[in-house]
Amino acid sequence: QVQLVESGGDLVQPGGSLRLSCATSGSMFSMIGMGWYRQAPGKQREFVAAIRSDGSTTYANSVKGRFTISRDNARNTVYLQMAYLEPEDTSVYYCNTYDRPYVSWGQGTQVTVSS
Repeated sequence: QVQLVESGGDLVQPGGSLRLSCATSGSMFSMIGMGWYRQAPGKQREFVAAIRSDGSTTYANSVKGRFTISRDNARNTVYLQMAYLEPEDTSVYYCNTYDRPYVSWGQGTQVTVSS
């Protein structure tokens, strides 16, 4: 069973940067698309960014130009580099599959953007 463990969240000031990591188990990692998602209090979970098995990426309009998704297949890990953070980016961030059925969600990692 695939397990997802997110880390790297923190309290950061507006305009700051963070890098999130998502460590996965399973032998099929390099062959599947992976995505980052986020959920703010009282809101539905939303898509943030995705990277396919061929390395191509897609982003939500709200983060385009500020966030960068990448993957390290040797480490079974996907990353989200976040820059120019805004208070509206405050959420719990999760990773999961992309373009295929989700696996069990991890615990997520909290990102808080506040001065």
